[in-house]
Amino acid sequence: MLESLEFPPAAALDSETLSEHVFRRIQSAIVQGHIAPGSKISEPELARTYGISRGPLREAIHRLEGQKLLVRVPHVGARVVSLDHRELVELYEIRESLEGMACRLAAEHMSQAEIDELRRVLETHERDEAFQAGVGYYQQEGDFDFHYRIIQGSGNRTLAKLLCDELYQLVRMYRIQFSATPNRPHQAFAEHHRILDAIADRDGELAELLMRRHIGASKRNIERHFRDATDKTANQRGES
Repeated sequence: MLESLEFPPAAALDSETLSEHVFRRIQSAIVQGHIAPGSKISEPELARTYGISRGPLREAIHRLEGQKLLVRVPHVGARVVSLDHRELVELYEIRESLEGMACRLAAEHMSQAEIDELRRVLETHERDEAFQAGVGYYQQEGDFDFHYRIIQGSGNRTLAKLLCDELYQLVRMYRIQFSATPNRPHQAFAEHHRILDAIADRDGELAELLMRRHIGASKRNIERHFRDATDKTANQRGES
């Protein structure tokens, strides 16, 4: 798990840079699923693994808590977040509403240059090897993320702070987890193109509707996943 991650020696970095480095490495490991949801975070283990003192480490852990990737459990300590079915559906309901709004605003505020750049982002997604093989969707963050660019293009700073800062990595964690569902990558790509066409046509109402449908489809995919897992567990109990 943590031992498999590579990082430069502590001596090569000052305290602030080391804290940032550790923060980014743990963040990536959680979002990519290399540290499993629900895993206990041991400060002594992390301190030994990264050769970092408790001060910078606690700063990194505090930032991860702020991104909702770590949660504090009384008498246990920090654990990697693990949303249950209800919590995950609620998160996607929030996305459905707010990203729909972001699309409507983006249709009003994005410049033609920003729209052209967003088309180039989708061209990059289409060339991705995992996408072409049908086993996943392009999952780079920030300016390479279709959703991120639309939220930024909305021009609403409060919306961007909530969706591109406070909830962004938590949402990415679950987007990555469910991105390899059979047929979903190519369906999502086609939906992205239709959303972008609506934004380019300055049709905010249609753009909002298409984004809400897009995220709603992902939400239904998650609900099917939990339902199938429940049915599987019930069948296994019946067999035993």
